[in-house]
Amino acid sequence: MLKNKSILIKIMMLFVALLALNWGGTMVYKRFDLTQNKRYTLSQSALATVKHVKSPLIVDVFLEGNFPSEFRRLRNETEQLLEEFALDNDQIIVNFINPQEDQKLRDNNIEQLVQRGLEPLQLSVNNNGKTSQELIFPWALASYNDQTVKIPLIKNKIGASQQELVTNSIQHLEYAFAEGFQKLVTPKSKKIAILKGNGQLGDAYVADFLQAIKEHYFLAPFTLDSVATNAEGTLNKLNTFDLVISAKPTQAFSEAEKLVLDQYTMNGGKSLWLTESILMDKDSLYNDEGRGIAMRNELNLNDFFFSYGVRINPVIVNDMFSAPITLAMGEGSNAQFQPIKWPYSPLAAGNPEHPITSNLNLVKFDFASQLDTLKSSTKKTILLQSSKLTKLEGVPKEISLAIVTQDQDPATFTQGPQTLAVLMEGEFTSAYKNRIKPFTMASYKDSSPNTKMIVIADGDVIKNDVIKNKPQELGFDRWTGQNFGNKEFLTNAVNYLLNDDGLLNVRTKDINIAFLDAEATAENKTLWQVLTIALPLLLLAIFGVVFTYIRRKKYA
Repeated sequence: MLKNKSILIKIMMLFVALLALNWGGTMVYKRFDLTQNKRYTLSQSALATVKHVKSPLIVDVFLEGNFPSEFRRLRNETEQLLEEFALDNDQIIVNFINPQEDQKLRDNNIEQLVQRGLEPLQLSVNNNGKTSQELIFPWALASYNDQTVKIPLIKNKIGASQQELVTNSIQHLEYAFAEGFQKLVTPKSKKIAILKGNGQLGDAYVADFLQAIKEHYFLAPFTLDSVATNAEGTLNKLNTFDLVISAKPTQAFSEAEKLVLDQYTMNGGKSLWLTESILMDKDSLYNDEGRGIAMRNELNLNDFFFSYGVRINPVIVNDMFSAPITLAMGEGSNAQFQPIKWPYSPLAAGNPEHPITSNLNLVKFDFASQLDTLKSSTKKTILLQSSKLTKLEGVPKEISLAIVTQDQDPATFTQGPQTLAVLMEGEFTSAYKNRIKPFTMASYKDSSPNTKMIVIADGDVIKNDVIKNKPQELGFDRWTGQNFGNKEFLTNAVNYLLNDDGLLNVRTKDINIAFLDAEATAENKTLWQVLTIALPLLLLAIFGVVFTYIRRKKYA
């Protein structure tokens, strides 16, 4: 009797302990990320974007359906990431939608998504030696308080395989969603001045980039025309802006204009300069003769940049690793447009150690100059460089389309990688220190507080094509279908200059994704089927036979 009572007490104690453990588990919830690179742990910068979400933020993900294993991995990683956001804030609601599930509504759904700018991705799927085409929509729409933003789930990279494409995309997911949430939740506060009046690009040619950054910042055109009559007042107005962008100036700056811009920097202003020391444009080559003259573009800015620590050399970078130019080949009605390698469009690789250019696609230049960094009070970081196979050509020089028919000798491309974009940070020294000023300025300063400036050796980096008066997407080549990294690079540069670099650090997060070797699994398909399906069944059958035999022998 006592023995049974003791057992009953132990059972009751175990039951109470399990209840207590279960209750404690519901009160204290903790997730553990055991991955080597903490791929499922969101950064504080990303979590901060949803910290103040007080009403439903709905995320509709269209990456759903039947597609190759690599993209199923991307879909699952997207779901896992959004679960982490939702666990931090229960106002985030996630829906996965397959727009092609209902065959009757499929075409209508696809048309609606395309109209909203969600272009589908066409995949070649190889199944048992048979190749088929599949359409997927690697996009998400995030909606909050009557506003909606589109979030790309694919991170393109030139020359990447399908697995590399998915790996890059998974690595970019946290940044893509955090940036999208920030657009919806965080109100704009900082102001950017777009310089005009010195032959900068027209609005239509910078429209796509400005459209991208105006979701985060206030934009306004700014001219220096009033410097001649009221320089101090012009500077005071300019100081109300957090950043100045000068996109491909082609007319010289006066000394008075330079002093105002210099003092803007001395007051802590940030600036992004897309310079143009060589006057040459591809459009000028599309004439009957197919050639033009590249000339030096004197902007009167050499001493300006020199004092800050950069020299812009009036030479053209000729690079064997370059983007193609599309030309009509053939006569009359038989002519066809073909992309042909064009050495004057170098493709620059980003600095993998800096958040502006980490995990960045190649950036396309056109008739780029070369930059030298000099000893000065600022810290210099090279952001973009050409390939090693380069040579520098002086100006004036005749540029002819006939070069595409000539074989280039790699032995002549010996001048190594050329610097095409530089970031300067720290305390700047005035370009007018110990010099005669063009006018007297009561608030003149010789040095600046900590500030930043980026100089890019080609204004065409920001220039989008314009077709029938309609601006095209910056960095997209409609002839080859390639997407270059121009817009992402410039957007990252603006974010960094304006100290909105918390999310940029998310881009440096390194995630290693393990994929099955498709060729090896296809070659050994039968072996793996036997090991994963037949062998477990065989072991189970052997166990059953042995167990039955022992049981019969024991109890017969």
